Amino acid sequence: MNILVINAGSSSLKYQLLNPETGDLLAKGLCERIGIDGKFTYKPQLAGKETLDAIDVAMPTHSEAIQAVLDALVDAKNGVIGSMKEIDAVGHRVVHGGEKFASSVLITDEVMAAIEECNPLAPLHNPANIIGIKACQALMPGTPMVAVFDTAFHQTMPPKAYMYALPYAYYENDKVRRYGFHGTSHKYVSGRAAAMLGKKPEELKLVSCHLGNGSSIAAVDGGKSVDTSMGFTPLAGLPMGTRAGDLDAGILQYLMNKYGMNIDEMLNILNKKSGVEGLSCVSSDFRDLENAANSGDEKAKLAEEKFAYEVKKYVGAYAAAMGGVDAIIFTAGVGENDKGIRAMVCEGLEYMGVKLDAEANKGRGKELVISAADSKVKVLLIPTNEELMIAQDTAAIVKG
Repeated sequence: MNILVINAGSSSLKYQLLNPETGDLLAKGLCERIGIDGKFTYKPQLAGKETLDAIDVAMPTHSEAIQAVLDALVDAKNGVIGSMKEIDAVGHRVVHGGEKFASSVLITDEVMAAIEECNPLAPLHNPANIIGIKACQALMPGTPMVAVFDTAFHQTMPPKAYMYALPYAYYENDKVRRYGFHGTSHKYVSGRAAAMLGKKPEELKLVSCHLGNGSSIAAVDGGKSVDTSMGFTPLAGLPMGTRAGDLDAGILQYLMNKYGMNIDEMLNILNKKSGVEGLSCVSSDFRDLENAANSGDEKAKLAEEKFAYEVKKYVGAYAAAMGGVDAIIFTAGVGENDKGIRAMVCEGLEYMGVKLDAEANKGRGKELVISAADSKVKVLLIPTNEELMIAQDTAAIVKG
């Protein structure tokens, strides 16, 4: 079974064609600058097939981008399938499902209408996701389409975790609550953690740390999300590459009044000029921070320490919320590759039974147990694979 996974942005589109049963990746790539001049990258994973890297392809709309993807996949020379009939279904990443969707779902007219109702909750993402779905529907009539939501995994949170202490009417009338994101990643790595530990998901209390340019932490109890650090939007929680994370809302009024900013200007600062980039005055890339810190840059060192400190606080808080923790998971770009950040997070958690193996912690990019043999709480490095999770969900729904 072959599943085409689509992650559509406003001017870009990531794609993968893979077999969800074997995990085999057939091809992947990226369409960039849609609506501008169009750049197309195609990376077939079969021997003898040629990679196309950022070639010029006219993409005035997402339809032309999808068509370029399909043409490459069935190309006589470099294609990885014989015909479009070999694409059994398409799985679409959709950022926000609100309270309507607690799991992935086959896309119907009613589902599309419900996704569109969530547009105000994710104005930068959902409209683009919808454009990608409609483009695929037009070019692939009759092929099943499935929506996989970033928010769905967190719909198991109890009200005490997802409610804000605001007037209740804002929840009733406007659906202001914690939603959480990165759900597909947290779901995938928590499942892999259970497999690595030889346990059933229902038997485990896990803290999943998805650490990258965008970062979030989830408390996963018995295979279900019971709390997560991102909130109503992906701006909440940890400081990230350029996002501020949690802060006193009164700061917004103070700065806006002092510098004559409107709310859009303030949110631009919070989303694009803050986080470790704003604090370090160096970069949003943790590799640059590490190099600068090692060269004696105190602000870069502070940014690293601040980030690790906030991760550590969430780990401790979620262990308390669940009444214990069996394993801590590190995943995503920083979590999978930055041994220094992992060490800083785990330092001081010995009282919880966390003991890192310094040699094992040097590993990167593959599934590893990086805690010491006598560590009561296991520490796991698990590369995330959101595309495989989307493909598996899509396959299960289509078969069902």
